[in-house]
Amino acid sequence: MIHFVTQMSAITTIGAFFLAWLLVWIPIAIPLAILLKWRPFTPLAPSQKLPLLASLYAIVPLLLWGFAALQQQPFEQYGLRWQGSLFISGLGGMAIALLGLTLLFSLQQWQGWSHWQIAAIKPLGIAILPSFLIGLWVSGTEELVFRGFVLNQLLFGLPWWGAAIVSSVIFALLHLVWEQQETIPQLPGLWLMGMVLVLARWADDGILGLAIGLHGGWVGGMISLDSVQFIEYGDRAPTWFTGIGNKPLAGLGGILLMALTGGVVYGIGNFN
Repeated sequence: MIHFVTQMSAITTIGAFFLAWLLVWIPIAIPLAILLKWRPFTPLAPSQKLPLLASLYAIVPLLLWGFAALQQQPFEQYGLRWQGSLFISGLGGMAIALLGLTLLFSLQQWQGWSHWQIAAIKPLGIAILPSFLIGLWVSGTEELVFRGFVLNQLLFGLPWWGAAIVSSVIFALLHLVWEQQETIPQLPGLWLMGMVLVLARWADDGILGLAIGLHGGWVGGMISLDSVQFIEYGDRAPTWFTGIGNKPLAGLGGILLMALTGGVVYGIGNFN
């Protein structure tokens, strides 16, 4: 059995992982969906999405441990090594992400395309801690899966750039599972985000600290701002820049932010 799993192609192994993930989750998801009064293929309210997401992501560490054991590899191969550099890189990545978001929204404010709601500063301060805890948990899980497991499997037969492209396509497309209408315009931005996060793992010598920090900073920052509606967009806001539905990754602004961040991360990698 171990020999068979080890010899499986990368795509087959990745497919087997996602199938196992789904099969383990379904018995949990069905009663939870009934409890939350959610029907498949209907939009998810935030109060419904978080419990479903939590139940799905809680399975990941056990599944990845099982696949690592079948492949006779240590769990640390996925880039999650519990050492000081992991946390230092994570903090650095979060700082870069928050600085990038600040620059993006400051540019939009300067152009008169959006306005900061000063009255929302106090609620924003209250929302920051839970938002970033959620952001780090979601980001850490997704980094383990996509920049850890998926990337590792692809690297068995592809160079880094090839594995980066394919893993980022998988990362982007799987976001369609939760939302379709809002996600489709974000697919190019999500793909580029995946590429930047692969670059972050390379720059961090194979550790996921920098990638988790960047991802967590973006997710936590956006959750914080959206939860208190801190950014208000004006009638002059060009959708091509601010993003369709005010989603940064669905516009040029988010694309430029990813490109700029990629340049910074590449510089960090060369410096190291």
